[in-house]
Amino acid sequence: MPSKRRIRWAALPVTAAAAVALAGCTPTELHGYLPGFDESGVPTTNQTEGLASLWVGSWVVLLIVGVITWGLMLWAMIVYRRRKGQSGLPVQLRYNMPIEIFFTAVPLILVLGLFAFTAREQAAVEKPWADDEVEVEITAIAKQWAWDFQYEDATAGGEPVYSMGIQAQPDAQGNIDQEQLPTLVLPVDKKVTIDLQSRDVIHSFWIIDFLYKKDMYIGHDNSWSFIPTREGTYAGKCAELCGEYHSMMLFNVEVVSEAEYEAYLGSLESDGNVGDVSDEYHRLQNLPGTGAQDENEEGH
Repeated sequence: MPSKRRIRWAALPVTAAAAVALAGCTPTELHGYLPGFDESGVPTTNQTEGLASLWVGSWVVLLIVGVITWGLMLWAMIVYRRRKGQSGLPVQLRYNMPIEIFFTAVPLILVLGLFAFTAREQAAVEKPWADDEVEVEITAIAKQWAWDFQYEDATAGGEPVYSMGIQAQPDAQGNIDQEQLPTLVLPVDKKVTIDLQSRDVIHSFWIIDFLYKKDMYIGHDNSWSFIPTREGTYAGKCAELCGEYHSMMLFNVEVVSEAEYEAYLGSLESDGNVGDVSDEYHRLQNLPGTGAQDENEEGH
């Protein structure tokens, strides 16, 4: 039997075994155990799949390069080890142009390839919706050390409504009261734009399961456009060291049906949280333990 046919027949069971192994993997395993995926296979946003593929693909390439490099190093250490009775230095080789070109070209190709795929994915994530495409616009306002969320054009009269947050409240054992965390509510399968503002220092808006984060600066507003595609509750936090209570700058994200989203906006309007929050509240006014939050609520 020709050698090529032997190789072909030997490759069949290997391919079949690999296919069976991959078919048995959960969506979480297939995406490198990254957050943003569960047993349903539905990612958290329209961007999560692409970001996960970029991450996993990069690691696969780097692992292959690592295995080849480690293999060559071990091979050289074993084959060219000093034998019994040998002394002195081995014959020194210089100016092997094919090898030097190879060692220069391959890393360059890898770096350019990884850069190209990263730039392509980043451009897709950073592309904003056109003005007539935006279905939900929200302003997320970062402050030391909490979050305010303002839902634009939420009332029948076109006014915004808002919710104001305080920093996380740990108990004596360090457990966080999730009910008191600021909560961002998003409607599923809608084109969302979140405008990102900071009230004091540099912060970073990070929804962990969405696999993306963006910095927030004074005087430079960022925005992020995406579609939430799976209902659920997801954790968010500040990803930029921003002061003493940075670790307490947490929030939750609830992706809900459109009806639940509209009901939530209605509850904010009923509570009197109508208007532009960004100009009325400033740094540290909602710091727990100071009484400032209660004073602000009474004076609003």
